[in-house]
Amino acid sequence: MKLNLERALVWIISTFLMVTGSMFGTNHWDTPEKYTARVESLTLFSNTMETAVPQTAVYNLIRNHLATPSADGRKKKVLVLGYDGTRVDTLTTIDPQESAITKLSQNGYGVLSYCGGVNYPRMNTQATSTAPGWCSMLTGAWADVHGITGNGQAKSNDHLTLLTTAVQDGIADSSAFYVSWSGHFNRKNTTYYPEKQYVEEKGLPVKFQYADNDEGTLANVKNDLAQKDCTDFIFFIMEYADHTGHTSGFDVKNKKYVSAFHEADAQALSVLRVLEARETYDQEDWLLIITTDHGGCNLNHGRCTIQERYTFLFCNKPILAE
Repeated sequence: MKLNLERALVWIISTFLMVTGSMFGTNHWDTPEKYTARVESLTLFSNTMETAVPQTAVYNLIRNHLATPSADGRKKKVLVLGYDGTRVDTLTTIDPQESAITKLSQNGYGVLSYCGGVNYPRMNTQATSTAPGWCSMLTGAWADVHGITGNGQAKSNDHLTLLTTAVQDGIADSSAFYVSWSGHFNRKNTTYYPEKQYVEEKGLPVKFQYADNDEGTLANVKNDLAQKDCTDFIFFIMEYADHTGHTSGFDVKNKKYVSAFHEADAQALSVLRVLEARETYDQEDWLLIITTDHGGCNLNHGRCTIQERYTFLFCNKPILAE
C-alpha cells in the first residue's frame, strides 16, 4: 500500500511539472514514458533502470582502488570527472568524436545509478540537489547519515569525505577538490567549509580550490595533472549543463542544454588527454570515473521526478562487483 501511494504521488508531481513546463516552454511534453524510452535505447549501460546502483557506489570504487596495492607496483591514482546536472537521456546525443564518455565506455564500464536515497519509483528520501548528491558520493552515505539534506548547509566533521580520510588513513598521499560553484566550501553555510578548515588546521595535503568558472576549474585540474608528482586523488566538477538547465530548461530537446553537455564532455576528453600525456602514466594505476549528481526537470531539480532521479557512472574498471 505504501509503495502504491508513493508511486501515485510521484506520478501526480511529474504530471504537474510536465504540464507547467510545457505551458512555459521549458520542456516538450517530456513525459516519464518518453524519458524511459530514451534511456532504455542507450547501449552504454550493463544494467537496467530497475537495477540501477546507488550513487554512493562512487565512494566504494575509489576507496577500494586506493586501498588495494597494484600487483605490479604501480602508484594508485584517482580522477573523478563530475558533470553537474546532466540528465541520463542527454547521452542519446553524444558526439562520438569529442566525448570522454565514449572513450571511457569503449574501454571500460558503464552503469545507470540513482540519487535521492532510493531507486525510482519509490518516493525519494533525499533531495535531488547538488550538495546532497556530491556529498553522498564523497562520504559513501545518504543524507540521513551525512546530514546534508539540501544546499546551504555545513556538513559536520563527524562524517569527513574520502578526500580527507584517504589521506588520514594513508591510502593516498594527497587529494584535491576543484570546483566553480561557491556552494561547496566558500562560505560558512556551505557543505565542506568546516572540513576545509579542519584540513588546514591539521596541515593535511588536502586541497579545496575554487575557480570563478568552469574554464578556471579545468585549468586548475590540467595544471595539477601536468606536475610530475600530481595529486593522488583528484575530484572535479563542471557546471556547464546545470547552469544552462537552470536558465533555459533541463530538456534533451533544448539545444542550449544539449550543447552545454557536449561542452562538458569535450572538455573532459581534453583532461583525459592531458592525463595520458604524463611521462609517468605507464607507472601509474589510474581509476577514472565520470558521473553526475542529479538530472533535472523544467528549470530545476531537487524533487522526485524520474528525469531528476537517474544518474550515470562510467569507469575504466569494474563497477557492479563493488
